[in-house]
Amino acid sequence: MQLEDVLTSLQVIELPLRSKFRGLTKREVALFKGNIGWAEFSPFIEYGDQESKNWLKSAVEAATVKFSKNRDKVLVNGTIPDTDDEREIAKLIELYRGVTVFKVKVGNNLQSELIRLARVRKYAPNAKLRIDVNGAWSVQDAVLNIRAIYGEVAGTFLEYVEQPVATINESIELKAKLGIDVKIAVDEVLRKSNAPLELDLSEAADVLVLKVAPLGGIAKALEISERHRLPVVVSSALESAVGITHGLRLAAALPDLQYASGLATGKLFSEDVAQHEIKDGYLRVVTPEIDEERLARFKVSKERLEWWRERIKRVWEVAR
Repeated sequence: MQLEDVLTSLQVIELPLRSKFRGLTKREVALFKGNIGWAEFSPFIEYGDQESKNWLKSAVEAATVKFSKNRDKVLVNGTIPDTDDEREIAKLIELYRGVTVFKVKVGNNLQSELIRLARVRKYAPNAKLRIDVNGAWSVQDAVLNIRAIYGEVAGTFLEYVEQPVATINESIELKAKLGIDVKIAVDEVLRKSNAPLELDLSEAADVLVLKVAPLGGIAKALEISERHRLPVVVSSALESAVGITHGLRLAAALPDLQYASGLATGKLFSEDVAQHEIKDGYLRVVTPEIDEERLARFKVSKERLEWWRERIKRVWEVAR
C-alpha cells in the first residue's frame, strides 16, 4: 500500500463519547481503505510522529493483510471510566450485556475510587474487577492502595491490577512488597518501549496487555506474546468500531486467550460508524458494515482533515 492510496480514501470523523474518558468528550479518528477493507489510524492528538508510527503500521496491516482465526467470538470486559456518578456507572454496566468482568479506571484519589468500585460491585455483584492505574502510583502508594482496594471492596474478585507503577523495576519491587496474591498486568511499559521483545518481564508481570495499534499490528503483537509467554489480554485504545475490528482479529489469531478482552469500548461512544454487538458477554469476530450516513454526519471540517493528511504524511516518513 502506498501513501497516495491512504490519502485518496482518507476520511476523518469525530465521534461523541457518552462520558469523559482520558479528558475527552469526542474522539477524532482517521479511516482509509485498502484491498481488504477499512482501517483506522487514531493515535491521540497529543502523540508525536515517532509514537504514532506503530499506529500507522497497524492501520496499513489492517487494510491489506488477513490473519487466520483460532476462535469466532471473544469474551470481553466492560470499561468504567473515571467517574463517580452512580447513575452513569449503572447505565454503563447495563449496556455491557452478559459481561462478567469490569475494568475500572483508578489512580487519582483512593477514596473516590473505593466508592467507584463499590458502585460497580453494587450493580455487578458477581463480576470480576480489574483496575487500571496507567502507571500513576509510586511503589509505596501502590502497596497501600492495592491492599485497601483488595481489603475494603474487591477481595478475591480483583482479577489483576493493570500498570500500577511506571517501570519494570518498580513492578518487581511492588510484587515483592505487596504481600497479597494479586496479579500485575503491564501495558504502558510494553507498548511505550522501543524494544518490547527485549524486555525482561519474568519477575515484573503476570499478564500482558496487548493493544494492536500502539504495538504496530497483529504480526508484531503475536511476536511479543510468543516472546514473553505470559497470559494475554487484548485491549483497545478507544478506537471506533473499525479499529476494534482489528483488535478482534488479534484476539482471534492468538493461540491461547485465557482472559476477557478489553474490546467492548464501543459502548463508551454514544454513536459509532459501525456496531459490534455484545451477546452473552462475547463479541463476534466479524467486520461490521460501515454506516455511510454516520460517516458523513461525523465528518470533520476541511481544516481538521488537512491536519490529519499532513500528520499521516509525516508519520509515513518516520515509519519507513
